[in-house]
Amino acid sequence: MGVKVRKPKGHTSWCVVIDHEGHRKTRAVGSREAAERVKRETEARLALGDAGLIETEKSTPTFSVYSQGWLENKKHERKPSTAGFYGQYLRLYVLPSFGESSLDGIEREKVKRFISDLRARGLAKNTIRLAVTTLRAVLSAAIEDRIIKHNPAQGLGRFVKSEKPKHEATSLTPQEGERLLRVAKEELSLRHYALLLTAVRAGLREGELAGLHWGDIEFGESEEGLDRYILVQRNYDQRWSGTMVTPKNKKSRRIDMSRQLRRVLLELRDQQLVKAFAEGKAEISDELVFPSEAETPIEMNNFCQRVFKPLLASAGLRKIRFHDLRHTFGSLLIQTGASLA
Repeated sequence: MGVKVRKPKGHTSWCVVIDHEGHRKTRAVGSREAAERVKRETEARLALGDAGLIETEKSTPTFSVYSQGWLENKKHERKPSTAGFYGQYLRLYVLPSFGESSLDGIEREKVKRFISDLRARGLAKNTIRLAVTTLRAVLSAAIEDRIIKHNPAQGLGRFVKSEKPKHEATSLTPQEGERLLRVAKEELSLRHYALLLTAVRAGLREGELAGLHWGDIEFGESEEGLDRYILVQRNYDQRWSGTMVTPKNKKSRRIDMSRQLRRVLLELRDQQLVKAFAEGKAEISDELVFPSEAETPIEMNNFCQRVFKPLLASAGLRKIRFHDLRHTFGSLLIQTGASLA
């Protein structure tokens, strides 16, 4: 008799492999913890002489057990934001309806009823679409693991197509951008003004601004030199993990720094160096450029509510998202003749 826990190559779930009197059976279970539990139960049953489970037991895991292992794999394979999204939609919408169902017991009509129930709750179509996307992703993995043969959630797009209009990208005009920066310089602290200027003149995303270190900035020998740039190599994932992750597309990038931005960041750096030396620190390359008051990564949602939105009103500008400053950066570059690439 032999019962082992394995994760076969190409599978997304842990399996229990049973070898008994010339018979071999593999059960896809889900998480490693669940597989270890099934292993102990199986060993106990075989020790009592219950060999019938080798030939007759239909041991398809429940959706809850299987999705647990699937989600653990996603946490290793994908960014925290992706795994967090799947985990949230599983917990809020999918598991309450399918958690106790065996994977092979989920039928297409049940998925349609699931969609109808979400509609009856008054949820937005985009929320329903993402809930079905999560369900479909788990069932697709179960097909790859050869637990089920077809995906009952496949091809239901017409029932969940989102009618939510896409947000159209907008940007400030050159005049509006200058007005915003002028008022920011007059009304904000040097650190907050430098943050706004970096967003407009370098186009960094919110998480990239929060994750920027002084060691990522190359000031060059002078304003006229061409070796002044910002190296974007991390992104602060505030929503899902509260950790630093790689930038979008998992690639770092170099952004040339304007003379104006270089001057302001140098002033902020010198201010920070004075503070660091007073605290007995030799250098600040590993410190954040735009930390919160508690010296932790700045939470951009709070910054937008407390600083950015009031600044727009003070400057007499229309309401825009902070991310639209990135579009402004791109628009201004194009207007000055930069290539689209």
